[in-house]
Amino acid sequence: MTNWTPQSWLVGGGRTRTPGDPLNVSPELASNFYLPDERLYSRTHGTTTTDALEELVGGLEKGSALAFASGMAAAAAVFGRLPVGARIAAPTDPYHGVAGILAEGESQGRWHVDRLDQADTAAWLDALAVSDLVWVESPENPLMTVADLPAICGAPRPEGALVVVDSTFATPLLQLPLDYGADVVMHSATKFIGGHSDLLAGVLITRDDDLYAEFVDRRLIYGATIGAMEAFLTVRGARTLGLRLERAQDNAMELALRLDAHGGVTRVLYPGLPAHPTHEVAKRFMAGFGAMLSFETTGDGDHAADVCARVELINHATSLGGVESTMERRAAIAGQERIPPTLIRLSVGCENVDDLWSDLVGSL
Repeated sequence: MTNWTPQSWLVGGGRTRTPGDPLNVSPELASNFYLPDERLYSRTHGTTTTDALEELVGGLEKGSALAFASGMAAAAAVFGRLPVGARIAAPTDPYHGVAGILAEGESQGRWHVDRLDQADTAAWLDALAVSDLVWVESPENPLMTVADLPAICGAPRPEGALVVVDSTFATPLLQLPLDYGADVVMHSATKFIGGHSDLLAGVLITRDDDLYAEFVDRRLIYGATIGAMEAFLTVRGARTLGLRLERAQDNAMELALRLDAHGGVTRVLYPGLPAHPTHEVAKRFMAGFGAMLSFETTGDGDHAADVCARVELINHATSLGGVESTMERRAAIAGQERIPPTLIRLSVGCENVDDLWSDLVGSL
């Protein structure tokens, strides 16, 4: 990456700038290529569109990026390299897709999983000494707990032990786990990086050449290479990440404050609120508190479901990170039954904040 700021790199990175080339990255719709050349098949080597996406995200994270067909495909490449008998440390309530991988591996006797409270830094440091893989998700979905990444990622660990950070909620604009000492960063680029709810993509970033080569092999074996059109859409969406995140984050802070004072809400989980259990941790190293928040309503789960069903501007839908706001009751999702039944996760978008607030007040 040049000496540009991340916001400028988002706009200017990943372009070839060769005279006669198109200004914007184009979708290279080809599965195979004329030989002899290193690039022979898009499943093995991707396309020039894949190259642009990997250069763009790798430059932001200051590492080598590898693009996958989805965030879960990227996560599976990490877990797929573990030997039988491996020991994993993971959050108590990780993203439900990752929770599914962990549970399946446990049920098959492939590995042992220690589930840790994200806020218990001492427990994570202890786990580093005995784990083959430490999987940190920060901020955590959907409780918004922020891990002390500089402490965890920077701690000494046995040779071969990996620290991997799912940084999807933060994006590369709010934290850089590789700078803190993480071995790998994972993003579901479906979310904030793509930003328009119209694609599936995942990315792994590392500074370790051997790890990078392993992930290339995993992607090839699993057939998990991103398609050219999805790579194109991800690059195009990422160009506005700086603008989108700034607006959405401002909206999230304002909505968190207003929800915190609303009589129909019993608790707001947003790292930007001083009352949040990991507010001071987030304030120490994050460049912002993000655009994700959760809140619990009065009443029961059925009431929370009704709140979600009544919104008009906000979209009652799953996933997150789009230009539009979405909300859902997370305990209704399979694998998330441990989440409080009245908890609603809100992905705050770029709409007018007063319109969003009016919609929430009406639904509450």
